[in-house]
Amino acid sequence: MNYFRTAILLAAMTALFMAVGAVIGGQAGMMIAFLVALAMNAFSYWNSDKMVLRMHGAREVDEASAPGYYAMVRDLAANAGLPMPRVYIMDNDQPNAFATGRNPENAAVAATTGLLNALSEEEVAGVMAHELAHIKNRDTLTMTITATIAGAISMLANFGMFFGGRDNNSPFGFFGVIAVMLISPIAAALVQMAVSRSREYEADKLGAQISRNPLWLASALEQMSRLTRQIPNMAAERNPASAHMFIINPLSGARMDKLFSTHPNTQNRIARLKEMAHEFTSAPRTATGRGGSVPSTGGTRGPWG
Repeated sequence: MNYFRTAILLAAMTALFMAVGAVIGGQAGMMIAFLVALAMNAFSYWNSDKMVLRMHGAREVDEASAPGYYAMVRDLAANAGLPMPRVYIMDNDQPNAFATGRNPENAAVAATTGLLNALSEEEVAGVMAHELAHIKNRDTLTMTITATIAGAISMLANFGMFFGGRDNNSPFGFFGVIAVMLISPIAAALVQMAVSRSREYEADKLGAQISRNPLWLASALEQMSRLTRQIPNMAAERNPASAHMFIINPLSGARMDKLFSTHPNTQNRIARLKEMAHEFTSAPRTATGRGGSVPSTGGTRGPWG
């Protein structure tokens, strides 16, 4: 079912990309945009995860360089019945994280240094379980491709502002190009909203099951909601098309992107997780599962490795 939704999303984003090309260059512009979109879709399928990781300065770590963090992801992946993903750290003070990859066998999770340093080990476990839930639900391909194409639509619209509508190839003229420059990024943002919001709730639910404690993620979301408002994420500000991939919206209130938030209300997410916690009242404090465990540190905050 997720592959069908991915195909529908790709068709919609490709149509939007072609529409921008048509306004900028008429029929020829639409055909060029179509060919570019086909190449981009193929490239995104195989390489969009690497692009997003590079975009945010993520560096891969292993058991030797980040033993605590790596072991946590390994144990949570075992709880979820997933292959071990590649593990990354982003040197960024804002506490946040995302997952990417075209399938569970080629997946990666990335956390910021701000997340590892500011949150307790239990809270980090809740966050990473959420990201592994995206992988298990096969959300990561859709979310990563959406980020790539949405960014391309914005760039094409900006290109049209300077070079489109100056000859007879464009049936809409210069003012039509200006209108498209304004409307197409908004349309791309609306697609991102539709993709992301429902999937965040589902990942919260499954992530709580993977970690065996919904309150870990609820506490993490509360901390992150407060800190992300105080600490800017400049990599995300430069690449807002990837904002929907993060567990918490990384964009500051200084941007208009807040009007088109790709994330559901954080307080609503916390309330749902607290409701789930009633179902886990008999669960032990340590989350155990097939292949490993996620130890509780009693609320100790990072750095812990």
